[in-house]
Amino acid sequence: MSKKERSAEAREESGPDLVRLHLRVGWWGLLFFLTTGALLEAMHGFKLGFYLDVSNEARRLTWTLAHAHGSLLAILNLVFASTLELVPEWSSASRVAASRCLIGALILLPMGFLLGGIFVHGGDPGLGVLLVPPGAALLFVAVLLAARGAGSRGR
Repeated sequence: MSKKERSAEAREESGPDLVRLHLRVGWWGLLFFLTTGALLEAMHGFKLGFYLDVSNEARRLTWTLAHAHGSLLAILNLVFASTLELVPEWSSASRVAASRCLIGALILLPMGFLLGGIFVHGGDPGLGVLLVPPGAALLFVAVLLAARGAGSRGR
């Protein structure tokens, strides 16, 4: 694919379709993670041992972190959709990169905490927690690009 074709593709991805994508991802993500929060509350209410026992503290913590991070990242996708509308001069390539990073963070961060809590080893989270640092890095890049884009003047 030539540089010109990639540039045209980035322009197409950065318009109203990108706004709709983040609205869909944000609202559906929020519904999903609020539902997981209700399930966590139900496990707490029914005093389920595999969730509440002292030996499962790492599981309880990581699953709570998965719910919290997922909910906040879903809301951040809604904020990002608004930012795309409010800052039309933000460059297309940067918008698309921030979009991909934000969606990647929404997947990796909560998934890392969730998987880390499923397979707990001696009070420590499982290997799934290794997805958290790359997810955090993607979130950092997305926020950095959005902050730069919000201050841009047609770059």
